[in-house]
Amino acid sequence: DFPLLQGLERFYLMMIEQPLEWDDIYSHAELQKQLKTPICLDECIHSLGDARAAIDLGACRIINVKLGRVGGHTAARRMHDLCQERSVPVWCGGMLESGIGRAHNIAMSTLPNFTLPGDVSASKRYWSEDIIDPEVTVSPQGTIRPPGGPGIGFEPRRDLIERLTVRKEVLS
Repeated sequence: DFPLLQGLERFYLMMIEQPLEWDDIYSHAELQKQLKTPICLDECIHSLGDARAAIDLGACRIINVKLGRVGGHTAARRMHDLCQERSVPVWCGGMLESGIGRAHNIAMSTLPNFTLPGDVSASKRYWSEDIIDPEVTVSPQGTIRPPGGPGIGFEPRRDLIERLTVRKEVLS
């Protein structure tokens, strides 16, 4: 893998994301020592402890934060803050969320250390009709304007959620 990855150096890439096994922070640290291009860890990072270990070992210079993978807003905020303290930029990764999950990603992406382009896209990229109103749109410049107001800034379309629901269970 190293000769191939080293060959990419001539392109001055922003990063190389998770080039090795999903659970191998140590080998990423060894590789990062040999590359000028920053390694971004994604699948290796499931917790604040993983992020701390990766940074301490020098396994990456960038971290991809996915709300669903790291345990929600509180965990993501702690990870963001750790990375900011250690001067490790973060970016928001997506996992094909519906509009509600996408709205949470947009909110998280407004934190100050989310300085790299994220993986949040327009609703229409994956869904013919999204379950939020308004749908997420991307400007011609490639940006998404976070909505104002409290909460996630989007309203769930309960009618569409009901229509798309395949099965319901009521627990009492």
